[in-house]
Amino acid sequence: MDTDTLRQIRVVIPDLNGVARAKRVPASALPKLMAGQAKMPLSALNLDILGNDIADSPLLFDTGDADGVLHPTPRGLLPMPWIGPDAAMLPMAMHLEDGTPFAGDARHALAAVIDRLAARGLTAVTATELEFYLIDDSGAQFQPPPNPATGRRSWGAATLSMQMMDVFNPFFDALYAGCAALGIDADTATSEAGPGQFEINLTHGADPMRMAEDTWLFKLLVRRLARAHGFAASFMAKPYPDASGSGLHVHASLQDRDGRNVFDNGTPRGSDALRHAIGGVLATMADATLVFAPHANSYDRLVPEAHAPTGIGWAYENRTASVRVPNGPTAARRLEHRVPGGDANPYLVLAAILGGMELGLADAITPPPALTGNAYAQELPQIPTEWDDAITRFAGSGVMPRLFPAHLIDNFTRTKWQEIATLAAMDPAELKALYLDSL
Repeated sequence: MDTDTLRQIRVVIPDLNGVARAKRVPASALPKLMAGQAKMPLSALNLDILGNDIADSPLLFDTGDADGVLHPTPRGLLPMPWIGPDAAMLPMAMHLEDGTPFAGDARHALAAVIDRLAARGLTAVTATELEFYLIDDSGAQFQPPPNPATGRRSWGAATLSMQMMDVFNPFFDALYAGCAALGIDADTATSEAGPGQFEINLTHGADPMRMAEDTWLFKLLVRRLARAHGFAASFMAKPYPDASGSGLHVHASLQDRDGRNVFDNGTPRGSDALRHAIGGVLATMADATLVFAPHANSYDRLVPEAHAPTGIGWAYENRTASVRVPNGPTAARRLEHRVPGGDANPYLVLAAILGGMELGLADAITPPPALTGNAYAQELPQIPTEWDDAITRFAGSGVMPRLFPAHLIDNFTRTKWQEIATLAAMDPAELKALYLDSL
């Protein structure tokens, strides 16, 4: 990007909740930042959703609340379209003083999974679908933003509504322009079923780290640009109790060293590798639910017959299943994981899904038979539907240490127990406002 007008830089990194933690530095510091001379407390990646330290964290007083070293990601310096040409951000990854990747950084957890797949000669091809709401939060209750032309609010379902896309066209123009400036390959936008709800797909690519970073940056961009247009945007899982929730659906396949999709055997059924990958994803799904549904509000979305999966099963071209194998050309054979909410940390989500796929290949896990019909009406193993149950499953899992570093599991678990204790006393409206601003 052009640095001639640059005056300020944000060094920015996501914590385990996916919240951007940052420092503002003058533009003159750019050479030092690029040389890896920026620091931030390791504990900054292990804050609760309110921004508080985790009271019993070993990253705090036991170790002197030590600094880590921030190294720029390969993305480099990026514009901040919601501020203007004088501001830029520099996405970072956390390391220890000796250069070792910090095990509490979600980016490094995903990198480890990518490396395990690479050791098998495999590269993941991924894409994300992000649902979010545009919200007027100026009053005591959330409302859809008014139509600028009429002043009226649309509370009804607006699935694939051209009118809704037209009403908010200036915002989407700015959003696509912002994506282009950030190098995010945003594809189709649609109006969804909830009032003021939309979805945008990010184009698939063979770099899952880039996809995670694109997804995280996209969420940041949407929220900041919405404020610039006079309303809020949020990826919280369930802003309205009686409307559809917001998901973060992930499409994934695996390529071999020759670029061939190993899920493709020339038939609609797909290969044994596809079924083993699905077997691994299903086998890890219940214990990984905390990654896919990390917040109190997440569990308002995970209810039967609300377009969010609750049973553990898979199917061909069936959106009631937690894992769907879409129809289409066999060369594009892939799985779609439909459990994660829009409020989840995309680095952790991709690490959990790709890690489950790698585990399924390593252990040659055979999944149960593919479902047919309405998955909600069938007797299936269930993912946790209560926050505390999900924390307990994640913390005590025998399989999560095969997907995530023990240090990250411990940090994330401590964070979530503290949030349960802290947020239980909050007024529900106050809690929703907190999630709106954070997620």
